[in-house]
Amino acid sequence: MIMSRSGKVYVQHIFAGIIRESDEGYEFAYDQEYMRSQNAKAVSLTMPLSREKYSSSVLFPFFDGLIPEGWLLNIVERNWKIDGRDRFGLLLASCRDCIGDVYIIPEEEI
Repeated sequence: MIMSRSGKVYVQHIFAGIIRESDEGYEFAYDQEYMRSQNAKAVSLTMPLSREKYSSSVLFPFFDGLIPEGWLLNIVERNWKIDGRDRFGLLLASCRDCIGDVYIIPEEEI
């Protein structure tokens, strides 16, 4: 059984999809109900609205870019005891209140 971690992705406070990490890598899928909405917006220009899942062996650059840097990253690593190489763990821990339209709330481990 493959263990995975996932987070709910919100765009302008509306649930837009799920990002997931597994042994195979990463995937992001837009929520189908979100896709039917007239107000649906892509999470980024590099991940336009699509019914197909996005898959990658590395964390998608857009999501990696949401992770804090510098002194703020040091605080996140120290306070939440997260290894700096665990980019997905950092994403789930620190991107609940991001600058911009997108934020992520962790789901329970699956």
